[in-house]
Amino acid sequence: MIKNTLPQTELLTKDFYYDLPSELIAQTPIEPRDHSRLLVLKKNGENEHRHFYDILDYLKEGDTLVINDSRVIPARIYGEKVRNEGNFVSAPSKIETLLLKQRSQDEWEVLLRPAKKIKIGGKIRYGDILEATVLETVEDGNRIVKFTYDKEKYSNIFEVLNIIGSMPLPPYITKRLEDKERYQTVYARENGSSAAPTAGLHFTKELLEKIRQKGVMIVPVMLHVGLGTFRPVKAEKITEHIMHAEYISVSEESARIINERRKNGGRTIAVGTTSCRTLESASNENGEIIPMSTQTGIFIYPGYKFKAIDALITNFHLPESTLLMLVSALCGKDRIMSAYAEAVRERYRFFSFGDAMLIE
Repeated sequence: MIKNTLPQTELLTKDFYYDLPSELIAQTPIEPRDHSRLLVLKKNGENEHRHFYDILDYLKEGDTLVINDSRVIPARIYGEKVRNEGNFVSAPSKIETLLLKQRSQDEWEVLLRPAKKIKIGGKIRYGDILEATVLETVEDGNRIVKFTYDKEKYSNIFEVLNIIGSMPLPPYITKRLEDKERYQTVYARENGSSAAPTAGLHFTKELLEKIRQKGVMIVPVMLHVGLGTFRPVKAEKITEHIMHAEYISVSEESARIINERRKNGGRTIAVGTTSCRTLESASNENGEIIPMSTQTGIFIYPGYKFKAIDALITNFHLPESTLLMLVSALCGKDRIMSAYAEAVRERYRFFSFGDAMLIE
């Protein structure tokens, strides 16, 4: 792994800008999943152009592949404002609601559009299946709402969302997604993310089995992806940007396996920036993973010294994004920006449904 030694004080947000033709923004996923392209940034400074199923050639017996098994919820729902007496307003307007973070079983932090039409105490009705009451306003104008629904019919809010919700695809994806599961990893388990951990979308169950047969252990951790991960960096200096906190969890079993295999000489390879951020948040100064369930607001940018990971599988990220800064911290800003320019020349597909990169 190549370490970056750029002084933090010299780094500006504009230093992480690159030109991307709009036609390279992937609108639909590749089928099969593992037939996407793979740009490999090797430790010797060379780049290789492969396909994702070739990832087997770069994994070794004893390695640990760390995945984020958080599941994306159909977090975008549409409702209408309700009068105090429970009747619809005479000219009801559509209210878009995006669920961001669960506070308790039925209380959520949400983003409302248009927010100005809904005051504290106001109600939103989503057909005849769900209602929300606005409790308070929090940071960035987001709202805390309490959902009510028929508890005898539905055991939790996720069952309701599976009926009325749609996947919260990023705004740069304009085509309709026909299959909701295509915005889930094949190993997605626990509901909670507002966006997919997209590096994991390239894996098929068959490819994962081949990886296991090679002597690589596949170990889950969890980070519920919130919109804070993708929040634009508006500060001129990147050190002035503040990340939103996201929930992470590392079990005792996962921590034990990762620590033992790394101690025995195996590499820890993070699948995606979410797994990377989880491991770095859960590690001590010696790189040992500590079991925990907590919130993390870790912001990784050039100058950061990685403790817990040895390699990273990731997608191509937006210009001037915190995720582009993270991968720049891993192998150097100049090399990353050069690799991105090469990927543009080679017509790679970018962002959530796009191609992948392996940084050794």
